[in-house]
Amino acid sequence: MGSGILTVVFGLGYWLNVHLVGFYMSVQIVCGLFQSIGWPCVVSVVGNWCGKEKRGLIMGVWNSHTSVGNILGSVIASSVLDFGWGWSFVLPGGLVIVSGVVVFMFLVVSPHDLGFEEPGKEIEIEMSLGENVEESLRKREAEDAVLLENVDELDDSLFAIGFLEAWRLPGVAPYAFCLFFSKLVAYTFLYWLPYYLRHTAVAGVNLSHKTAGILSTVFDIGGVLGGISAGFISDKIKARALTSITFLALSIPALIMYRIYGSVSMFINIILMFISGLLVNGPYALITTAVAADLGTQDSIKGNGRALATVTAIIDGTGSVGAALGPLLAGYISSRGWNSVFFMLIFSIFFAGLFLVRLAKAEISKMRSGELIASSDSQS
Repeated sequence: MGSGILTVVFGLGYWLNVHLVGFYMSVQIVCGLFQSIGWPCVVSVVGNWCGKEKRGLIMGVWNSHTSVGNILGSVIASSVLDFGWGWSFVLPGGLVIVSGVVVFMFLVVSPHDLGFEEPGKEIEIEMSLGENVEESLRKREAEDAVLLENVDELDDSLFAIGFLEAWRLPGVAPYAFCLFFSKLVAYTFLYWLPYYLRHTAVAGVNLSHKTAGILSTVFDIGGVLGGISAGFISDKIKARALTSITFLALSIPALIMYRIYGSVSMFINIILMFISGLLVNGPYALITTAVAADLGTQDSIKGNGRALATVTAIIDGTGSVGAALGPLLAGYISSRGWNSVFFMLIFSIFFAGLFLVRLAKAEISKMRSGELIASSDSQS
């Protein structure tokens, strides 16, 4: 609701005839502070509701809301732009406020709040070796009884994981820096693509502001499929880093093709933009959801929900620095030509993949060792 109110305040500058850059910067900074609270919380909540087995696919489908939101935001803002730019902020801000009310009224943080078993606990019972099912159930009931008797002590003991301690968890730093560069690319497209389409002739025709804004949503439509595909593939091969680095590697030629051939015709522009969105947003969506949930529930922290939120905040917060830096750099670099901007994007993607090389190698080694064990078991 705070984000929505501040977005409305930003738009009110149109009717109040405010022309102070400091006002708009201050509102955006505070609005960004409110918005940053959301992502760690919602990833933690979704992590509470889904187990690890199909987490990539589930969170890939769920994360499509970011691209859908970008699409709706672009369409809504473009549709009311003719009435004055203020409406492009007041209307979305009002919708965000309504969403805040809905979340407050209906969001359930954990299955435990409704009396359901948390995902994974039933697996612990079934996998208890050396015990039968009844003994396992009695043991679980006894443990739950002890926890209920000492609930006050339990709450005091489960402190949120420390900031530096979270950074030292395996995989957190590489994925955080990878997201820095991935989000840099994604947000540069988000903010600059309508401008690029407006000032780059497609089939010899310059597009209007409204048409360019609506056409830019194709990138986010590709991002929806990219997030779902990356999650599904990573679940199947059980390798998040390898999936991410593959998407990143394929996105480099996709961006080169879009820059060279995107102006040939509208059809080619749409196809290449869709492919670019799919490949660029795939790793970004995977890292901010399934990967963050995996890292925040690893054995070393016993799946502490507060640790999950902290790890998610670190990863997404580092990515947000890239999200702020990318559009800023594009503004300066675009004065040298759009080829320089695309070179910056390709350079960023290269570095994003570089941070995952070691993790991808470890996943490949693990996959090979698993295949060797499976083959030896079949022979025996």
